[in-house]
Amino acid sequence: MRRSLGIGFVVVALLALPGVAAAKDFATTARNIVPSGQYGALPVPPDANEQALMYDGLTPLFDQVGAADLNTFFKSEALNLGTDGPGTVEEVPNPRVTVIRDSFGVPHIKADKAKDGIWAAGYLIAKDRSLLMAQARYNARVAVVDVPGITALGLITNLQNFQPSAATERQTAKQSKVLRKAGRKGKKLLKDIDRYVSGINAYLEANSPATEPWTRNDIFALNALKGQFLGEGGGDEARRSQFLGGLQEQYAPKKAMSVFNDLRQFRSKDGPTSIDGKFGYGKIPNKAPGSVIVDPDSYQSQPAIANRKKAERFSIEHANASNTLMINADHSATGNPLMVGGPQIGYFYPGFTYEMNMDAGNLKWRGVTSVPFPGYMLIGRGEDFAMTLTSASADIIDEYAETLCNGSDTSYMYKGKCREMKLFNAGTLGGDPVTFYRTVHGPVVGYATVDGERIAISQKRSSYGKDTLDQLFFQRLSNGKVRNARTFMRAAAQTPQTFNSFYIDDTDNALFTSGRLPKRPKGTDPGLLTNGNGDWEWRGFIKDKHHPQGVNPKDGTMTNWNNTVARGFGAADNQWGRSGSAARVDMLDKNLRRLRDDNGNWDLPAVTSAMNAGATQDVRAVDTVPLMAKLLKGTDAPDPQTEEMFKLLRKWSAQGGSRLDLDLNGEIDDPGAAIMDTAWPLIADAAMGPVVGDQLNELNSLFSRFDLPPGGQYSGWYQYFDRDVRELLGLKVRSPFENAYCGLGKLKRCQVEIWTALATAAPLLEADQGSPDPKTWHSDAVRERISFAPGLLTTTMRYANRPSGIQQVISFDGHRKKGPGKRK
Repeated sequence: MRRSLGIGFVVVALLALPGVAAAKDFATTARNIVPSGQYGALPVPPDANEQALMYDGLTPLFDQVGAADLNTFFKSEALNLGTDGPGTVEEVPNPRVTVIRDSFGVPHIKADKAKDGIWAAGYLIAKDRSLLMAQARYNARVAVVDVPGITALGLITNLQNFQPSAATERQTAKQSKVLRKAGRKGKKLLKDIDRYVSGINAYLEANSPATEPWTRNDIFALNALKGQFLGEGGGDEARRSQFLGGLQEQYAPKKAMSVFNDLRQFRSKDGPTSIDGKFGYGKIPNKAPGSVIVDPDSYQSQPAIANRKKAERFSIEHANASNTLMINADHSATGNPLMVGGPQIGYFYPGFTYEMNMDAGNLKWRGVTSVPFPGYMLIGRGEDFAMTLTSASADIIDEYAETLCNGSDTSYMYKGKCREMKLFNAGTLGGDPVTFYRTVHGPVVGYATVDGERIAISQKRSSYGKDTLDQLFFQRLSNGKVRNARTFMRAAAQTPQTFNSFYIDDTDNALFTSGRLPKRPKGTDPGLLTNGNGDWEWRGFIKDKHHPQGVNPKDGTMTNWNNTVARGFGAADNQWGRSGSAARVDMLDKNLRRLRDDNGNWDLPAVTSAMNAGATQDVRAVDTVPLMAKLLKGTDAPDPQTEEMFKLLRKWSAQGGSRLDLDLNGEIDDPGAAIMDTAWPLIADAAMGPVVGDQLNELNSLFSRFDLPPGGQYSGWYQYFDRDVRELLGLKVRSPFENAYCGLGKLKRCQVEIWTALATAAPLLEADQGSPDPKTWHSDAVRERISFAPGLLTTTMRYANRPSGIQQVISFDGHRKKGPGKRK
C-alpha cells in the first residue's frame, strides 16, 4: 500500500519552513520509471514491485505507445510533489529540513541551504539503502585497488564479505589529497562528502548503533565501483594478442594482421554514429615495435585469490549498456527537443539507483542518485534541462608485457634495471588472503610466453586513484552551474571515467564523451600488449576539445546504444562490437524512421514507441534476415522444410522481429525466434569459418557469436556478416574488410554454406521441439524473463532491453532564446 497522510499535512509542512520557494519547473513533459523502485529493506515491502509492474506493463505495447500510456507506465518527474500526491511527512532529526514522501516513496527534500539538503540525502539513503550499503561498502574496495580477477559488483551480487587491509585503506584515503589538488571545487566536494557522511551516520547512530560509522573512504570506494562497472574500457590486450599469435600460425604475418584488423573493427565509415564531425583518437601503426604478441594458448590469468573457480564467479565484466534517443527542436512536433533515455545497469533489489527531489539552496534537481553521490544527481533533470549517460568504454586501460629477470616471476626489467615487484596485501575474502604483485604500471594480472620466454602482464588504468573526481561533473549538474549545452560539456569533461553524457534543454541537444584518454606513443598498437620496458609509456592525455562532442546533429536525431559516437574515434581493445557496420542501435534508428509523422517529425509517444519496440526486437531479425534474403535471392533451398524455415524468418522480420510472449504462455510468439536462435551459431560459423578456422571458439570468447537475450545483444557476428556479405553482393561499403569471409568471396559457395547451415538446424529444432513443422517451433520465453539480483525481490518481468536504472521521457519549453544555450 502506498503511504499517505493527506494533502493538508503536506501544505502545513511546506509552509512551516520559512524562506523556501519552490523550484521553477520549465518541463512540458517530465516522466520517469525506476523499475527497482524506492525500497530496499528486508522483509521486502509488499509494494516494492510497483514500479517494476509499471515497467513491465509498457513492454507488450511494442511500437504502439500513445500519449496516455506515458502517464500510465511512467510516473511524474516534476520538481516538487507533482501529481504523485498526496504526500506523507517524513520526520528527520534536523529542524532545517522538511521531507515529504510522495505516493511512490520518493522523498522531496526542502531546505534553505544546500548543506542541509546534502545531510538529508545521506540520512535518507542510509534509511532506504542500508542493506545495499552494508553489502557494498567494503566489497567496493577491490575496485579502488584493481584487485586482479575479481570485481566489486561480483562480490556484491554474490553476497561476499571482503575485508580491506590497512594498505587498501591508505590507498583509498589518498583521494582526499587528489580532491584538494583539484582546487576550490574539489575542496567543496570534500566538504559535501563530510556533510553527507554525517547524515548517514546520524541515521546509523539512531537505528543501527553497532554499525561502524561511515567515512570518506566508503564514499571513495563506491565511486571506484561505479567506474569499474560502467566507466572503463580497454585492458584485454593479452588475450587478443594471443589470438593474433594463433592467426600467425595459420597465415603469414601480414595476412594474419589483416584478419585481426578486420575482426577487431577498430574504425568504420559504415557504422551508425550519434553526432556529426570527426574526432580522431587512436591509430593502428604499420609497424609496432613497441607492441608484443604472445604465444598461442600461453596466457594464464593470475587472480588475487587462490581458488580460480571462485574468482571466475566473482568477476563481472564492465557493462556495455544504456540507450538514448533525442530529437532536435527542428524535427520535433512541438518545436522543442525531446529525450527518451536512461542507464542500463541491470536489475537489483535493493536498487543501485535511488530517486529523490532536491530543493535546497542552489541544489535544485530531481532524478536518481546513488550511494557515492553526496546529495548530487546522477541522472535526471534540473529546472530547465535533463541529462543521461551511456557507457562509452573508451580505451583508458592498457596491459603491459613485463620482461622477467633473475629467473623469477616477481622480478622485471624497467628502464634497464631489474626491479622487484611489490606484493600488495589487499585484505581477506571469506578469511582467505587477497594478495597480488604490482609493477610500475599496476597489478600483475597474468603470465604468458613470447617466443617461449615467460613474461608477466600488468595493467594500467588512467583513472586509478582519481575516481572521485568523477563527482565534480555531478556537482556542477546539481548546483546550477550547468546553464546551457556548452557549460554541460565543460562539466562532463571533468570526470576521468569514460561515459557518453547527453543533455537536453528547450533549444538544444548535446553529447560529450568523457574519460582520461591516454596519448600512446608512436610504434604501439592500442589493441596489443605494450612492451613494459619503459620506452613506450603514455605521453599525457588528450585535450577536452579532442573528445567527441556535438550539438544538434543535422539529421535531427541523436541516438546511442553503445555504438561509436563519432567518425574517427577508435574502439578500445576489448570493444570489438563498437564500430561495426551494423549495431543494435539500428533498431532504434530504423524504428524512428518508420514512426515519423507526415511532416517527418516526432513527438514523445513516437520516440517512446521506437525505444519500446527496440526493447524486444532481435537485431538479427532487423539487420541480418533482410541481408540474408538478398544473399539467397534466386537460389533454391535444399529441401521444403528449410524453405519454410527461411520463409518464417522473413515473415518474422517483416512483422518487426519481436521476441514478445504476448499471451504469457511461456513461449516467444513468433517461430522465427526459435529458428534464428538455433540456426545462428551455425550460420555465423559458416560465414566466418573459412578464414578464422579452428579459432572460432577463441574468437567467440573475445566477441561472442551473439549476446542472446536476456543478454543485451551488444555482441554478435551479425556485424561481421553485414560488412562481409554487403561487399560480396556489390552493395556500397565505405570501409570493406581486407579479407573475404563467407565462401572465401565466392557468391555461390557462400549461398550454399548459408543454406546448409540453416538446413543443419532443422533436425536439431525438430528433436528439441518434437515436431517437424517449423510453424510450431517456439523459443523459451521464461528463460528470458528478467529477475532482480540477488533474488530478494521475487517479481520477474518480460524480456525488455531497456534502461533499468531510470528511464526518462522529457521535454522543455519557453525558457531560452534560440541559439545554443542562450538564456532569456
